Amino acid sequence: MIAKLKGRLDSSGIDHAIIDVGGVGYLVGASSRTLAALGPVGEAVTIHTEMLVAADSIRLVGFARAEERDWYRLLTHVQGVGSRVALAILSALEPLELHRAVAMGDKAMIARANGVGPKLAQRIVNELKDKIGTAPAGSPIGVGIAALPTGDHSADALSALQNLGFKPHEASTAVAAAAEELGDAASLDALVRLALRKAAK
Repeated sequence: MIAKLKGRLDSSGIDHAIIDVGGVGYLVGASSRTLAALGPVGEAVTIHTEMLVAADSIRLVGFARAEERDWYRLLTHVQGVGSRVALAILSALEPLELHRAVAMGDKAMIARANGVGPKLAQRIVNELKDKIGTAPAGSPIGVGIAALPTGDHSADALSALQNLGFKPHEASTAVAAAAEELGDAASLDALVRLALRKAAK
């Protein structure tokens, strides 16, 4: 599972970037907001990633900030929201704007994104409203999932639990609790095992 890339921006297009990590170029799909945040070609970049595994392909989607990746995961769990639509929403709205729109039931704001009609916007509001936390005006986003520690394995453990079918807020709560109990030195295997036990309770 690839959760983060740290390297050099080799090139970028309308909907993707190529990140050179030790001479290997990773093609990463991204929102226009993330692409704008990467800076000029040749500069050092760090990008959070989500790995999409299908029967005939493996793709990476990248995000300038971890909270954007968290929102991507939430959005793609909504029926009718695929990777392209989720990235369109994240191109149109900052995470904090998206949080406010969902919390306030403002489907019109979500429908500003390309490919999102009123019905889909309403479904996004309906399905995510109970999954997000409240965030005071101007505060960093808290998308209803526990704040994860900055340990190297937390993001991988979160992805592992979501791939096993746990909802984002369930997975993140379990991983955060497991990471707090085990400490920074915990291995990925130990973190996932304990998180699974906590999520299954």
